[in-house]
Amino acid sequence: MNILIGFIIIAVGLLIVLKAEWLLQNFGRIDFFEKHLGSNGGSRLGYKLTGILAIFFGTLIMTDMIGGFLEWALSPLLRR
Repeated sequence: MNILIGFIIIAVGLLIVLKAEWLLQNFGRIDFFEKHLGSNGGSRLGYKLTGILAIFFGTLIMTDMIGGFLEWALSPLLRR
């Protein structure tokens, strides 16, 4: 089941990366991305980074490594 869910997330991330221009034209610019990622291309870059992040997490879910990654990433917050 993890393989199927991971594959779906990877496919969605890939579509976001490939169709960033379409997303920009239909959903418009995002002020946060424009402010923090550049002047004119910030939203486009933000859409692409979101897609790459989805691909990364989809790969982690597909390979069943998401638990170890989250444990590593959140370990500074969860220390006793």
